[in-house]
This record gives sequence, structure tokens and C-alpha cells, in this order.
Amino acid sequence: MGFLLVFFPEAIHNKIIGNSINNTTTNNKTSSSRFIKRTNPNLLFTKARFTISMCALLVSLTLLFFTLSTLEPSSSSIKNPMSSSSSFALHGMGTLYRRGTTAMDELIICHVVEDIAEDELKLFLRVLHRSGITSRADIVFLFGSSLLSSRFSFLIHEENESFLKLVRYYNELNTTSFRDSVFRFNSTQFWKSGKKDMGEPVWGKKGRGNYSSSNEDESESTRMIYGSVVGFDVNELDPENSLGGFLDYIPLSLRRWACYPMLLGKLRRNFNYVMLLDVKSLLLLSYPLGRVRSRSSESVYLFSSCSNNSKSNSEKTQSHCRVNSAILMGGVKGTRRLANAMLTQIVRATIQQHKKKNSVSESGIFSQLVGNGYIMKNVELTTLTESFQGAGSLSGLSSDSVEGYSIIQRGNGNRDISSMIMNLICLCEADSSVYRDCFLFF
Repeated sequence: MGFLLVFFPEAIHNKIIGNSINNTTTNNKTSSSRFIKRTNPNLLFTKARFTISMCALLVSLTLLFFTLSTLEPSSSSIKNPMSSSSSFALHGMGTLYRRGTTAMDELIICHVVEDIAEDELKLFLRVLHRSGITSRADIVFLFGSSLLSSRFSFLIHEENESFLKLVRYYNELNTTSFRDSVFRFNSTQFWKSGKKDMGEPVWGKKGRGNYSSSNEDESESTRMIYGSVVGFDVNELDPENSLGGFLDYIPLSLRRWACYPMLLGKLRRNFNYVMLLDVKSLLLLSYPLGRVRSRSSESVYLFSSCSNNSKSNSEKTQSHCRVNSAILMGGVKGTRRLANAMLTQIVRATIQQHKKKNSVSESGIFSQLVGNGYIMKNVELTTLTESFQGAGSLSGLSSDSVEGYSIIQRGNGNRDISSMIMNLICLCEADSSVYRDCFLFF
């Protein structure tokens, strides 16, 4: 057995040993520095101090927000409905502009078309409040979009507040409006004697007081009575856009018929009578639902206007009547059935329109529907041949004539008519002190 011996030169041997020592030293320094970096107490202290500071800041902000949220609101913020954001009207939908004092059994649904002007809506609201209708009915506004609803929110709140100021003012004077006019305000219809409990309004949160604190000055024998004012946009009541697959552009005059069944279905146990009304074309001067209160829940009243057309080759005249789709009233059940039938009729008309390339008219579809006895067999229709008086004929009329002018028609010159009616209202000194825009008419 032999041995193999390998000899290295001394220089190479020293170099190998030196490199080995250097590598060991470098590795030791690197690992040592990493260990020092990982365990640097200054860095740990800085991070801990930053974390503690952030926690302290969050705790301080939480305490601040909690303190602000628990502060008692001032009396002025309670009386002013605009001081707090409007709540939902019904089942997480809609806007509650004013919560009434009691539950009502009558409902007026007013649709607000896209091209309505601010002055037109203001006039409708002011005349509506002065008519006394809100002492017996709740008001629902149906808007074409949420943008339109937000645009008129302040105006609706402002007219609500003016109405409450007017009621309290005349109640303190213990009189009605001094000037005998068709627009005279009678505050006595908003005060009821006795303690009869009519129930809580269906709108808003249950068990919550209304915004205006209206019962502050009431005695034990009388109490203030008025209905709620709420608003919805069509996307809330028709989220699937029922007519979207049939028409490229759907005006509110057509889409509103898809909203009525859902809304009336939710309220079928709360209201007995309902009126559908176009804000732009009509005004309400007095209580209009008296004639339907004695009828069944399936009955619906319609209004038609007739015109006589003479033939060129004959002395005979032909009467042509068209049903007014801007207004109808009746029982909730019958109105809901009519709305469902109208929606179906609109779909049929749009399908035929695509085939024949004809335009779709709401008034035309509505007239065809009313004339179809088979479709409307489940609804007790009563068509009244009445032509509404024009708003321009109201100047100089006394309050005794209001019975024949419960509903008036607005024409093409709405701006001139609005100015005339506003002027008549502001002629009374007491009324002009309540409405801030009355100084514009003097």
C-alpha cells in the first residue's frame, strides 16, 4: 500500500489560506450586519411610536364624531325641514318632503314632465296648498329622473314651509283671507276638533314626529291636520324599465303607466281613492274627489272633451270626443287595473308602430283603451263630458265660484297665466308677507 503525496508551493498555499480567511470574515460581517439591522432598537422604537400615534389619532377622531352626533339640535333646525336631509318615503325608496300629521285615505299622484319650468311647478304647489286638498289627501310627485327630483327639492320644501306659516298666521288672527277671491285661503279646514286618532302616516319612519312641530300651539280641543308630500322618480318604481325594449326614447307620459301598478300595489291597504294628474297642464283649486267617494273601489272617472266637426257636403255635424289622459280619479283597485291595461296597450301599440312605422301617442292609445269594452270589463268606467275652464278666465271671480272651477286647464301661455295668478294671491297683504316672491309683483 503506497501513498501519493502532493506538494504545493508556499506562495500558493498562503494565498488559498488567505482567501479562505477573508471569505469567512466577510460572511461573518455580512451576517452580523444583517442581524444588527434586524434587531436595531431605534428602528423598532420608531415603528412603535408611529403605530401608537395613529391609534391615538383614530381614537380622538372617533370621540369627536361621537360628541358631535350626540349634540341636541337647536329648535330652528327642528322647525326647518331643510336643516336635515330628507329621508326615504316608502320601503327605502322615494323622498319624504313633509310627513303629515295623520293617515289619509285619499292620494293624488302628480307626474312632473321633463320640460316643466320652475315657475309652473311653484304655481301648482302654491295653488294646491291653498285649495285645502292637503287637509284630506297625501301628495305624491312622480319625476322622470332623480336629477329632476333633486332640482325641485328646495322649491317643494319652501312651499311646504310657506303653507305652514300661512295656516298658523290665519289661525292666530282667527279669520280667513280678507280678500274675496277664487284663490282665497281658508285655514279652518286644516284644524279639526276632538282627539280622534286617525292613525300614523304610511310615509317615512314609524313613530317619528313630523318636521314642522305643528302641534306646539294646539289646544286640547283642536289639532292641525295636513297630509304628507313625497316624491319618487321612475327608476325607483320601474327599475327594469318595462318599455325599454320597445322604444328608444320613453317619455314620462308613457313610462308613468309602468310605475302606477307598483306604487298602488304597495299602498292598496292604505288608500281608498286616488287621482292621477299632470302638473304642467292642470291646476287644482278645490277638493275634486267628492264625486268618487260614494262609488266602489273598481270605479274610475274619466274626462273627455268633444268638438263638433262640420262636413263640407252636408249640414250634419259629427261630434268627435277625446278622453283626457292628463287626469283621472277613482278607487285604488280600479285605477290600478286601468294602469296595467294601459301598459299592455302601450306595448301592443309600439309593436304595431315598428311594423307600420307610425308614431305612438299617449292620448291616442288611452282613447283606444277606453273604447275597448272587453279589456276594460273589470273596471267600472264613467266618462264625463266636461271641458275644464281656462286659467285666464279666473281673474275677478269670487270665492263663491270656486265650485265650478275645481280643476282648471293651463294653456300654451303658462308664463303669463302664472304671473296673473301669483298677482291675485299677492294682493292680500297677509299672504304677501308669507311668500317671499310677492315683492316682484308690486
